[in-house]
Amino acid sequence: MKPQHTLGRATTPDGRELVLYERDGVYAIRVNGLELMSSRAHGSEEELARLTLARVQGLPRSVLIGGLGMGYTLRAVLDAARGATTVVVAEILPAVVDWNRSHLAALARHPLDDPRVRLEVRDVAEVLAGRPGTFDAILLDVDNGPAAFTTARNQTLYGSSGLAAIRRSLRPGGALGVWSADPDLPFTRRLERAGFRVEVTTVSARTGARGPQHTIFVAF
Repeated sequence: MKPQHTLGRATTPDGRELVLYERDGVYAIRVNGLELMSSRAHGSEEELARLTLARVQGLPRSVLIGGLGMGYTLRAVLDAARGATTVVVAEILPAVVDWNRSHLAALARHPLDDPRVRLEVRDVAEVLAGRPGTFDAILLDVDNGPAAFTTARNQTLYGSSGLAAIRRSLRPGGALGVWSADPDLPFTRRLERAGFRVEVTTVSARTGARGPQHTIFVAF
């Protein structure tokens, strides 16, 4: 077995250790030793983009992505969106941005270099609070989904106040997409109480392969 290399370390806002590893061309990010994401499995991130943009009425002019990850969601949005779409990416951890400009850049074909991308290194909740009626699509690939794993305050984003802020930030005919590691019936009910219609889809973590399943919530 080839050796594992540690490429970077960072600390989350609530003190957890985030580490980037590489082994035999496969990259993984772990939080306190538990795997958060891997370059081996990104099909569900691509489905998040496809399913959400399919629910937008008309061509999306402005898209917000919460969570940069390894860049796969951003790449899928850029590939699917046409015209003069602006894609705002909110990523709270500067180290994740640095990794996407260096070690991880080629995985999703250097999406941060696309001129349509506007990067904001701050909490996506702060971006939402300042931009009512701005976005045709909002995609949240933050943490492990509604069940916060990396940063405890992400729970607020998926709560009633966070969903109300998201609804205010969407233009008429817009859609919200949320990636989740697991099904979450209470979250579906919160979306409905916030005034959304909801579609819940189970997708494969790996494109065209069997294996782990993830959940995509699309609300409109």
